[in-house]
Amino acid sequence: GITGGTGCGKTAFLHCIEARGGVGIDCDALYYDLLRTDGALRAALTESFGAVFCPDGSLDRPRLGNLVFSDPDALSCLNAIVYYHMGQKMRALLAEQAGQSRPYFAIDAINLIESGLAGLCDTTVAVLAPKALRLARIMARDGIPEDYARRRIEAQKPDEFYRASCGAVLENSGTPEAFQKTCEQWLQAIK
Repeated sequence: GITGGTGCGKTAFLHCIEARGGVGIDCDALYYDLLRTDGALRAALTESFGAVFCPDGSLDRPRLGNLVFSDPDALSCLNAIVYYHMGQKMRALLAEQAGQSRPYFAIDAINLIESGLAGLCDTTVAVLAPKALRLARIMARDGIPEDYARRRIEAQKPDEFYRASCGAVLENSGTPEAFQKTCEQWLQAIK
């Protein structure tokens, strides 16, 4: 299981696993797929938060974010809905992979611990990075303003939570190439 805050580099680690023949499940991508295909998830979000879907059917991320990132109760409600639907889908994906010979099967989830998905994993790895670097990454990646990016980061668990909850920590504070090498070394060590 791979976890850590937004913009830390979890997906970079997942890509390293996939490049070495492993299977990787990006829970962000899975969540957005479920938002398009899972009617029960869409209905639960609409019932709890109102009109959070755009006319084209896509999630209005800024609207939902503004509702939940400043209200802990609303964020807890959102998380409960998402964890339930993601857990069901992840168990189905794991069942599909049973019996296949792969060196790694990895779940990349920002809320790996909180959602209960860590219980499906043999080991958990936190990917951490300095807040300033994370801020720059998510602003560039998601095309969002700084104040919204800061609220997203501040709504998440602090690094200490991940350090205390995970079996290993990989620091991503340098170049992408340096982090790639760190990932490869860690994977070689556990193999």
